[in-house]
Amino acid sequence: MAMDSKTLMVLEYPKVLERLAAHCEFSASREQALALQPTDSYDLALTLLQETTEARHLLSVHAVGIGGAHDIRPQVELARRGGVLEPKDLLDIKSTLIACRELKKTLEKARKTAVASTDSASPTRRTTKSQAHPAEPITYLYPRLAELALALPSPLGLVDAISRAVNDRGEVPDSASPKLAAIRKELRIAHERLMGRLQRYLTDSATAPMLQDSIITQREGRYVIPLRAEFKGQIKAIVHDQSSSGATLFVEPLAVVELNNEYREKQLEERNEILRILAEVSAQVGAAAGELLPGIEALAQIDLAFAKAKYAEEIRATEPILHPLPKVSARRSAQNTQATLSDQIPQAKIRLYQARHPLLDVATAVPNDIELPPGVRAVVITGPNTGGKTVSLKTVGLLVLMAQSGLHIPAQSGSELSIFQDVFADIGDEQSIEQSLSTFSGHITNIIRILKQINAHTLVLFDELGAGTDPQEGAALARAILQHLLETGCTAFIATHYPELKTFAHSTQGVVNASLEFDIATLRPTYKLTIGLPGRSNALAIASRLGLPETIVSAARSVVNPDELRADKLLDDIRKERNRASREREKAEKIRQQAEAVRRELAQRLEKIEEERREVIARAKAEAELEVEVLKRNLAHLKAQLKKLRQPLQALEHLEEKVDAVEAKVAAPVERKITGENNLQRIASPLKLGEKVVLRSLGSEGIITALSETDAEVQVGPLRVRAKLGEIMRKAEAETAETAQGVTKEQPTQPAQKSRKKTHASLSSTTYFSTSSFASPGMELDLRGQRAEDAITILQTYLEKAYLAGMPFVRIIHGKGTGVLRQEVRAALKGHEYVASFEEGHPNEGGEGVTVVKLAKE
Repeated sequence: MAMDSKTLMVLEYPKVLERLAAHCEFSASREQALALQPTDSYDLALTLLQETTEARHLLSVHAVGIGGAHDIRPQVELARRGGVLEPKDLLDIKSTLIACRELKKTLEKARKTAVASTDSASPTRRTTKSQAHPAEPITYLYPRLAELALALPSPLGLVDAISRAVNDRGEVPDSASPKLAAIRKELRIAHERLMGRLQRYLTDSATAPMLQDSIITQREGRYVIPLRAEFKGQIKAIVHDQSSSGATLFVEPLAVVELNNEYREKQLEERNEILRILAEVSAQVGAAAGELLPGIEALAQIDLAFAKAKYAEEIRATEPILHPLPKVSARRSAQNTQATLSDQIPQAKIRLYQARHPLLDVATAVPNDIELPPGVRAVVITGPNTGGKTVSLKTVGLLVLMAQSGLHIPAQSGSELSIFQDVFADIGDEQSIEQSLSTFSGHITNIIRILKQINAHTLVLFDELGAGTDPQEGAALARAILQHLLETGCTAFIATHYPELKTFAHSTQGVVNASLEFDIATLRPTYKLTIGLPGRSNALAIASRLGLPETIVSAARSVVNPDELRADKLLDDIRKERNRASREREKAEKIRQQAEAVRRELAQRLEKIEEERREVIARAKAEAELEVEVLKRNLAHLKAQLKKLRQPLQALEHLEEKVDAVEAKVAAPVERKITGENNLQRIASPLKLGEKVVLRSLGSEGIITALSETDAEVQVGPLRVRAKLGEIMRKAEAETAETAQGVTKEQPTQPAQKSRKKTHASLSSTTYFSTSSFASPGMELDLRGQRAEDAITILQTYLEKAYLAGMPFVRIIHGKGTGVLRQEVRAALKGHEYVASFEEGHPNEGGEGVTVVKLAKE
């Protein structure tokens, strides 16, 4: 159902569409923008709003558009009728198809699939069949735009066919067809022969003096030379033209006529072959017309969505919350009372926060909250002339029309609107000289037309209802029309100057007063709308402010009913209190927003720290997985050797269990650690210099030798270790934690020591991928190609880093070669303070080219 066209013009809806169309990138979408009409369908309005919201989000994260697209519908129609397209037209079709393809790719990439957090935790994670996730349906981030993109044209091979036929300069290249290449080759040969023969005339001593200039030119498509008129007949030739003075004749010597004819024939052959190629490609375009024409409509619709998104950004708009207007619950009879009508007819929802007129400057427009209180169907707005009553009416009407057109509205987020079947407005001067209608008659004629069409699902906007005639009769007529609007159940906003309507609104159920404020101090309207309070008269105050003698003002005040003066003062006091409360709310809201911004910033910082922690653990897990794989291969090799020697395998079962346990621990997903008060409570009171503490990462005791706000220096034996405060625990706290876990402080017995040696790999792995303050230098050090002196220096630094990182063992790659580097390395390892033992690598680890070093532990 189309909205009332007169109302659309009165509310200046076409101007909104013009601003929207300015953001479209090609003519097809501009046509759709200018033809955009509000819908009374709730579902369709939601779909149109979804397009705008998706496009707005997409443009905020991707530089996407339809650059290069053209409205190719006329060219496609011509091709479908058998016409031959020009190279430029084919290039337009090609660029449009490429734009469609790129847009499809962008929307294809912008989709989300469920991915397990454990898969993203480790960069080297290997997924087995049992761990693989089942295929899940694709969920697009922009489902509505993706649906529109399905109709974008992508005819098979058409872009390639155009690229072969026409190059980027709009020319048909030699490669377009073998025949064209052969023709152009012959054409070049014919041209060279022709030019060579004519050149002789320019250089021959017998003919050169007869020529006006030593040039070869063209006339009527044939090559000629400029012969001086007095030598006419000296050269046997055909005259094609002469100069304006008659002194020069442009002649074609008979000796080159045949060459000219041959060259011209090749030109015609070239033209015919080009036409054949263009006709062939045009036929392909015509054959794809059934896909191209709807595709251009879909592309225009997507571009319109982008235009709506850009326009929303321009006016700082937000998506409104739409509500379907409920149906009337029962038939109304003429005998129904007003209370019964209120129960039966559903109330529309209009809740606009900080609403602005979309055609006013965003920087200077005064925003207003416009809300229908519960049970209210009509709002009576009063206020001074040029105070903003008409703008308020147009703002409500335009925002309803925009929302039902799929446009975001210039209001704060959370604004709500009902879907109306139609919107009617009587605003402005309805005077008509042609029809001999006065302003009053024009308004009444329009109101009669509106009253015949309204129902419970319409929005009515009346400006200066009843104006233009006797005030007493006008007020009575306005009151009767308002009463009729209430009986129909429509939603109405009425601007008026009549005090009788203020009284009617105050005493009638379903009607509420509203007013636009006026600043007595500056004698200017503030344009702020207040729902719930009628406008007060400011005539006496303004007159006094402008300098009217006080005696006259007092005489006028004495004539006015004292009750009305007291009511005006009471309204003024109420308005001041509301303004004061509003200012306090704004201050509180600013403080809340600042606190929320600080909270978000802290949350982002904590999230970044947590991501870094998980990345460190993920890298450690990756290296631990590598170690486990090497250990498993060694066990498999050992098991194979034992089988060959027919030795029992029971001794390896315990080790395999331990390896499985370590593997399970390594395979466990990295849990997201919630940082908060628990971490802050670890250190209840400040640490002090000289205090005994335990390093969590190393499990070693030490003494604090230096302190800063975030970390501390701890003396651990001969080493000084720098650690974060979160990694430090008081010795007493460590003992309490050990007691809680059932761990005693006594020295372990001999069997316990043996058991500990067996589980050395498990314990080492656990220590290794704890969050140590020292980064791992890697499991291997490759010294191949280094000189012995440099290699030993590098080795010393590497062993110290590996020891501080808590690594259980490392591999030193020195290669086989002459054995000199191997000897130097192993000599340096003997008696080293960080080395517990070392051995030659297994064959599958590199054999004698590798030395496996087990690092010492505190």
